[in-house]
Amino acid sequence: MKRNMQTDQTTPTHTSLAETLENALASEHQSGPSIGELTDAVGEKGFGLVLVLLSLPSALPVPAPGYSTPFGIVIALLALQMLMGRQTVWLPARLQRIRIKPSLANKMIGAATKFLRAIEHLIRPRQQWIRTRLGQSGLAIVILIMACLMMLPIPLTNTLPAMVIFLIGVGLSEEDGLLAIGAFAVGCLAVVLYGYIIYLVLSQGPEAVDGIKDWIKARLDIGA
Repeated sequence: MKRNMQTDQTTPTHTSLAETLENALASEHQSGPSIGELTDAVGEKGFGLVLVLLSLPSALPVPAPGYSTPFGIVIALLALQMLMGRQTVWLPARLQRIRIKPSLANKMIGAATKFLRAIEHLIRPRQQWIRTRLGQSGLAIVILIMACLMMLPIPLTNTLPAMVIFLIGVGLSEEDGLLAIGAFAVGCLAVVLYGYIIYLVLSQGPEAVDGIKDWIKARLDIGA
């Protein structure tokens, strides 16, 4: 009986991804949390939570102009580290100093926690290949491709690759390989979509971007 009581006392409590995200984005600095502070706050969630945080502004409906390119660069660096087998996040000091404005951080918390709490009952540890070196390397390649797509200067088209990174980050954080497989499928769709967009730009010129932007806005209006 005594042994059971000791076991119960030493069993760590699981913190939900939404709560971990809220804690990571909380900052008393007047300029908001820095990327360095975020990487220090993720704890055992490691690469997964950092990917979730950095893909948030583009993946969810959080207006954040100007963040896609610097965040895309950081995400690409993280993907390369995953390919090399690193277990902890490392970033140059210059990138660590990038700060997220408090207003954006609050919007990210609101949008992400609402989304995560809606799907958290579907997320659970499964398909443990996600923890192997081969599994992480495969996901890293997908993340690297999606990060490059995020940085392309095509308006309103970074949401899909950012959502792929977001879902892979959730899968890594919660050790949910099935979710990562779903994100991989969406990533394949993103590659096809961007291939088509690039083909249109090369064949019809830069003005094709305006047509793409109008088409996306029309689809969003229909869905609204």
